[in-house]
Amino acid sequence: MSIEFRLKVIFYKSESGNEPVREWLKSLPRSDRKIIGEDIKTVQLGWPLGMPLVRKLDVGLWEVRSKLDNRIARVLFTVEKNVLVLLHGFIKKSEKTPAGDLNLAKKRLATLRS
Repeated sequence: MSIEFRLKVIFYKSESGNEPVREWLKSLPRSDRKIIGEDIKTVQLGWPLGMPLVRKLDVGLWEVRSKLDNRIARVLFTVEKNVLVLLHGFIKKSEKTPAGDLNLAKKRLATLRS
């Protein structure tokens, strides 16, 4: 029995070839990577989804909301056709999504679409 994914997942790649979200994930403990990976897989299988797992931030920009053991992670993404593009990931330390993190994801989104 095979699982049918509604979306394919890819990492945003910078002009220099770096994949910032992949690098960020690799820096996290294995248990955190597992939780975030399962949450992304849930989005892949069930898109479109809403709260509490996914929240829309802006036009064409959403966040996967992962609860880790003692902190909260966010992965900002966009969907182009049937592809979920992971733009930016971070550990959330405040109530509101930090402007710098949101702006970085928007900048990567603009680069992706140009």
